[in-house]
Amino acid sequence: MQKIFLTTKDGIKIAASLYSAESPKGWIVFSHMMPAVKESWNDLAEWFCGAGYESVALDLRGHGESALDGLTRRLNYQKFSDAEHQKSILDLEAAVDFLIKERKAAADKISFIGASIGANLSLQYISEHQEFKTTVLLSPGLNYRGIKTELLARNLKAGQKVFFISSRDDRNTENNAEENQKLYDLTPAGAEKKIQIYETGGHGTGILKTQPELANLIKDFISR
Repeated sequence: MQKIFLTTKDGIKIAASLYSAESPKGWIVFSHMMPAVKESWNDLAEWFCGAGYESVALDLRGHGESALDGLTRRLNYQKFSDAEHQKSILDLEAAVDFLIKERKAAADKISFIGASIGANLSLQYISEHQEFKTTVLLSPGLNYRGIKTELLARNLKAGQKVFFISSRDDRNTENNAEENQKLYDLTPAGAEKKIQIYETGGHGTGILKTQPELANLIKDFISR
């Protein structure tokens, strides 16, 4: 794993972890939940690296080491307005630019895996940039800090695919399993879609710890 820094279009310095793979089968952008940091993806990113996938895990703006606006103003996600949280989509864009320009990734081979607000951002990215095909969403919600997902799910097209993952015992978001079922139902039939709702698992990346088979399910979904 290598620590790198990316600069967004609005001038934010974003810290990231690069998990390099030789002759990658594909590339992944990992976006964490709130509060969390890029290291929350370490186990899954390392596992995917061993399976031949290269990835970038981000510290979204205001989190972890992505705490400076340029060299002066401190950023703290806890003080962000909804509008400031919504600008985190530019962090994903910076990761994509890095993978395409520096790692020679093909757009249709880049997948997005996100948890909680990172899941909403991941869905937003492929919904608004349809050359990207695949996203895996752990505990997305209908509305996290103004990042609303119902229209995003409806906007997915044939050739794109989305995997919704949730748990009925999620204490962070009331009725998260029902919200995921709604998003699944709203996703057009032309898009490939899958849903996995566990009875237990908690929220976001917590599900990975309690459901060890999930990593293989995610890899199978991405690779097919």
